[in-house]
Amino acid sequence: MAVSSASSVSSAGPVGSVGVPPPRVPPEHDLHAAWSHWYEGVLGWKPAGGSPAQLVTGVRFDVLELPADAGAEVLRRPVPTGPVALMGRRMRFLVAPGSAEELEALLDWLEWGGVPLDLDAVGIGGRITAPVPPGWSQSPRGAAVWLRPPELGCEASLPSLPGPERSSGPGLVRLVAAAATECHRARLWRRTPQPLAS
Repeated sequence: MAVSSASSVSSAGPVGSVGVPPPRVPPEHDLHAAWSHWYEGVLGWKPAGGSPAQLVTGVRFDVLELPADAGAEVLRRPVPTGPVALMGRRMRFLVAPGSAEELEALLDWLEWGGVPLDLDAVGIGGRITAPVPPGWSQSPRGAAVWLRPPELGCEASLPSLPGPERSSGPGLVRLVAAAATECHRARLWRRTPQPLAS
């Protein structure tokens, strides 16, 4: 009798264990819908539909986009920036609307014209993937994330060119100069053969 009861306990598992289902992970479209609500409710930014949600550029902000290694070096510099996001191997710096149209002229003025930098800008008519809102623990693999998250009203202090409406914001010229320099350095570093570690 004792043997049969012991075998029945061992086949059922440890005494007192209860089968607990794993935590429910919401489908990706539920996450993106929740993120869209965060962007609209907290920041007043209405994301474009779809999954993943998209942020429209050229209205509240433009985006300066560069390789992540160069962007990391820009963040180490004493250059004021606005919100910054990371998407894969690209870093995205939010800048004032209209800045994308100024990039080529700024690079020429800074004497970077014609130099291949892998430095782009996204402005009117563009979109970027909405990064995971700050503080959210669940995100799909490879999702964009905020390194410096936006706050309500951050548009007023985005890097911009001096002008009557934006005389006190951080300078777009300084940011573009730093980004161009770091993009060039990163490009040279990637092209230079590195000695083998001994």
